[in-house]
Amino acid sequence: MTQKRLVVVLFGGRSSEHSISCATAGGVLRAIDRSLFDIVPVGITRDGVFVLEQDDPDRFALDKSRLPEVVDNGTRVRWPDSATSRELTVTADGVTTSLGNVDMVFPILHGPFGEDGTLQGMLELIDMPYVGSGVLASALGMDKHFTKTVLEHAGITVAPWRTVSQRDYHVDDSAAFEGLNTLGAPVFVKPARAGSSVGVSKVTSPEQLDSAMRTAFAEDDKVLIEKGMPGREVEIAVLGGRPGEPARASVAGEIMITGRDFYDFDAKYLDAPGIELVCPADIDADTLAALQSIALRAFDAIGAEGLARVDFFLTEDGIVVNEVNTMPGFTPISMFPSCWIASGLSYADLITELIDVAHARRAGALYS
Repeated sequence: MTQKRLVVVLFGGRSSEHSISCATAGGVLRAIDRSLFDIVPVGITRDGVFVLEQDDPDRFALDKSRLPEVVDNGTRVRWPDSATSRELTVTADGVTTSLGNVDMVFPILHGPFGEDGTLQGMLELIDMPYVGSGVLASALGMDKHFTKTVLEHAGITVAPWRTVSQRDYHVDDSAAFEGLNTLGAPVFVKPARAGSSVGVSKVTSPEQLDSAMRTAFAEDDKVLIEKGMPGREVEIAVLGGRPGEPARASVAGEIMITGRDFYDFDAKYLDAPGIELVCPADIDADTLAALQSIALRAFDAIGAEGLARVDFFLTEDGIVVNEVNTMPGFTPISMFPSCWIASGLSYADLITELIDVAHARRAGALYS
């Protein structure tokens, strides 16, 4: 029998998307193939403490009345102190215990301090293998301004935008209002480095702009004012390939807005009404092929690895890329796994594939 690999499922974190990361962890813990992998669930509290968590998917289920959270339980997980070891340890009540030698880290964190290259940099420093994009691609994907800048340079159409820093806005807010006038209402005001629609507002008049800017600045000191794009909202999930193999694109999923201003946090995760997710989307073969091709180009343009979800607007004038998310929502009902399930890959097999691809890329790296 093949020896099982030890996988650290790493979740929680310091961002405002802490609870969504926990919910993702619950889905992964429930579905991961235990015949192939031994699991060490490591949570990161909102204060940045690494703790050994319970291997209990139900503990991290999304509940409208109580969002899941990693709390300080008194344990302290310690990463190796150099690149010469992969042994993970935990200290509790003054006693240190080995958790084993780690084969792979599955970092399912969303937002800053997890999805933005900071955690990936820590893992690189100690030479710890992990699933997903590296430092640069994670940082680019997290920052909507630089994602758009890179995609435009690659010849990929993105929604027009203006970027405003908090410092500049407080000194002189005229640039934000000029941006609104130039782009034309409606616009979406969003933090440059946040996800899950946290801090996002739809603005239809100048009177709404200041409140929207302040809401976004509560999440980040850099804010995008982005032109509202009339059209269908569709998403493509991308899986990176093994060395020598191309990345793959899924069928398309569609976000159908029936009674809300946009696909906000409550609709994404708390089952609020007014949104319907359809996968596969009713899209003709030529349009689907074009979406898949652009999704793969966007994946390559930022240097992504492992996985990403590419979000689009289908407008009368053509296909427009909205965002590239290098660690998309990964709960069983999230669009990324839903697109792959509709493409013929089960949730459990998708998790295995991500780990296997990361392992193969690691083994095939010239510097390993």
